[in-house]
Amino acid sequence: MIQGMATVEGQAEAFCSLEFPRLVRALAAYTGDQDVAVELAQEAMARVCLHWKKVRNLDAPTAWAHRVAVNLANSHLRRTRYERAAWARAAAQPPAGQGDALEPVPEWLSRALRELPARQREAVVLRFVLDLSVTQTAEHMRCAPGTVRALTAQGVARLRQNPELAELQEPHHA
Repeated sequence: MIQGMATVEGQAEAFCSLEFPRLVRALAAYTGDQDVAVELAQEAMARVCLHWKKVRNLDAPTAWAHRVAVNLANSHLRRTRYERAAWARAAAQPPAGQGDALEPVPEWLSRALRELPARQREAVVLRFVLDLSVTQTAEHMRCAPGTVRALTAQGVARLRQNPELAELQEPHHA
């Protein structure tokens, strides 16, 4: 029994070791904040470990982990938006240090990504940052491949309006 548990724990550890850096990179691009990305990826990996017996038997455990991470990121972004609105209503500035973070990508790119609607941003990050195929992205986003193609095309079109991204090309793999 203990040996079997070590194997299960080892599988979870191997999975998390492989996926954690990928999650951090994707979440950093998605949120525009490296520190938040690390925290969200850690929380996602904790949930993977907590539910590992279920997750390891899924057809796409990576998709499950990435879905959890994106859901956590969306919750964080929503809370941040509400917090900023509250600060604005109170006519106060956030305390020093809040919002200061290392940018994993150039600021102009983070800003451009943040301006995209959430679903377009998610599709663009999954396709460009994680270099996932349309099919893999569709699994992550729980939608049809055609929806991924449309969201990616719409997101890329909006990003191309930024002079630094005018030459942006979609990934070539399907």
